[in-house]
Amino acid sequence: MRRLATPIAALALTLALAAPTLACGGLIGPNGAVNLLRTTTLAGYHDGVEHYVTAFEFAGGGGAFGSITPLPGVPSSVVRGGDWTLQRLVRETNPPDFFAFEAAGAAAPRAVVLQQVRIDALDITILKGGGAEIGVWAKEHGFSLPPDAPEVLDFYANRSPIFMAASFDADAAAERGQAIGDGTPVHLTIPTDNPWVPLRILALGKSAGESVQADVYLLTDDQPALLPAPGSKLADGGLRLAHSDAASPELLTDLRTDEGMEWVPDTAWLTKVEIDAAAASLRFDLAIDASGAGEPSARDAGFAPFGPLPAPPSWTPLWVALLAVSLAIPLGGAWLLALGTRNSGGRPLAG
Repeated sequence: MRRLATPIAALALTLALAAPTLACGGLIGPNGAVNLLRTTTLAGYHDGVEHYVTAFEFAGGGGAFGSITPLPGVPSSVVRGGDWTLQRLVRETNPPDFFAFEAAGAAAPRAVVLQQVRIDALDITILKGGGAEIGVWAKEHGFSLPPDAPEVLDFYANRSPIFMAASFDADAAAERGQAIGDGTPVHLTIPTDNPWVPLRILALGKSAGESVQADVYLLTDDQPALLPAPGSKLADGGLRLAHSDAASPELLTDLRTDEGMEWVPDTAWLTKVEIDAAAASLRFDLAIDASGAGEPSARDAGFAPFGPLPAPPSWTPLWVALLAVSLAIPLGGAWLLALGTRNSGGRPLAG
């Protein structure tokens, strides 16, 4: 049953800055000319529903390219997002100084198309399937997949078989009069148990030492618990907590007045996590416990047995060992006393 949390403000957004970028998704183009640069994401949760807004922005060039983005569940709606929510979030924490798959046979399993939406120059397709099925669908629809795509798609499909494929046509955008740098925001509403932010997908197609940079914003009723925690050994130095404080009333009012953002609550906690990691070390996602229980899911983070990294350390074995020792001492003493009494003919041993 889907858990309904206490009022937790939710918002998962992605801002593509500077070049044709598709945040929290693996950018897939016909050649290496289209690269995934720094992205900005805000993730949150409210009444069992995650709001996911991603902005697609291009900076010149022609042709088509697209993105595959893993999702925690099936969206109940896919609509055009607000025009300036993402920029307002960036300004809040960074104020300006001046103000390979082969074609499958006919009998092979196929990805299921759940939804298709056209938003400006974007064709959005919500898919359901395993990693291989998603890869075949992508190849059949003109996506050029990098060699690590099978492993990465399986990494996500083993936890959630839902993906968003976004195909962006820069030529069509130019015909619509979209200027260089214009973005197309997309707002997904996703019922889910708890939000999580896909991070590993950002390293798709990158070399081991190539840098992956992103900003993740969280808007929750209370200070959230994260896995891996920024700055922890599990994060391998790739995550930094850049902001953690109660959201200002001015920010929440501004967000609430943007298109589709009326759900933003009157009070919330704003968190910003900066990602700056080598692609080889970004092998996890960001799990979020927005319920206040302080227990983010190792499954959502992609740790073993759900992903390629060892499971987070647990204190349980240590507590079990300590308990065993604490019980062994009095039990051992009692056994020695009983043994001594028996050997002395029923009389306690003399001191």
